[in-house]
Amino acid sequence: MRALYKLAFGSIALASLSRPCAALETSGSPAETGWTWSLYIVLPLIGCALLYAIGRMKAWRRSSRLPVLTIACFAAGWLSLLLALDSPIHEISEQLFWVHMTQHEILMLVSAPLLVLARPLVPFMWALPENWRNGVARVGRWRLFKRAWLLLSAPLTAWILHALALWLWHAPALFVAALESEAWHAAQHISFLGSALLFWWALLENHGGRLGYGGAVLYVFTTAIHTSVLGAWLTFSPRIWYAPYAQTAGLWNLTPLEDQQLGGLIMWIPAGTLLTFIGLALLLKWLSESQRRWEYTRTAALIRASAGVGNER
Repeated sequence: MRALYKLAFGSIALASLSRPCAALETSGSPAETGWTWSLYIVLPLIGCALLYAIGRMKAWRRSSRLPVLTIACFAAGWLSLLLALDSPIHEISEQLFWVHMTQHEILMLVSAPLLVLARPLVPFMWALPENWRNGVARVGRWRLFKRAWLLLSAPLTAWILHALALWLWHAPALFVAALESEAWHAAQHISFLGSALLFWWALLENHGGRLGYGGAVLYVFTTAIHTSVLGAWLTFSPRIWYAPYAQTAGLWNLTPLEDQQLGGLIMWIPAGTLLTFIGLALLLKWLSESQRRWEYTRTAALIRASAGVGNER
């Protein structure tokens, strides 16, 4: 077990010391299409997987129950992160805008909800040594920490942060900066994934509390609307937003405008459709819950009425 701890934390530590490779420069040929296996991406993923496995094994020894569905969600979310950040998608995204959009949609619409459903913080806590776990628990009980988390995870805050991340990073100046600097590119991915985790947590874990089904429907539909607006704007724009792709799209037999239109359609149609289906599912649940409440209220009223008649007799 100690060896697993060392390997997990050592992977994360090594990642912090490894320097990201420079952003892909424009060349006369398409990007390499192999897996990059960059240490600063692979090592944290390996470290997180090991910590999750350690935590799950510890919890299993105590309860003898293995939550297969949450483990499957974590595995799928983990694999989707590896696919988005390390596979040929990552390299090709430097030369094709539509592939870059695909990468972002995987992070926000696949990885984030799967990781939220997996609830990895519980096994991560179990993976820590007991004195570390107690220390983290004490920090979690701090009033300032509780207030900060309540503010950050509030549905309105999560919605605003997710919308800001999406719109600000697609501003031409910031998007081009992410293409030309690996540090800015990492910041872009972190903000997309982090804001998406907050967004999906507020929806999937909190809709029964501060959000409620009615609020959840509004939450999802408004997100579908503003993401679709951005996607449509990209699709129908007559000019190129991101100059570096004007030099590389032709390497893949696409005009720069066709590349941008494909990227806009990926943001607009699949993402908007998925969010709309989720919104409709929540709407049906809301209507079903309202119907059950009405039936319960009606039944209770009939019982009270019949009881009143019996007392009069």
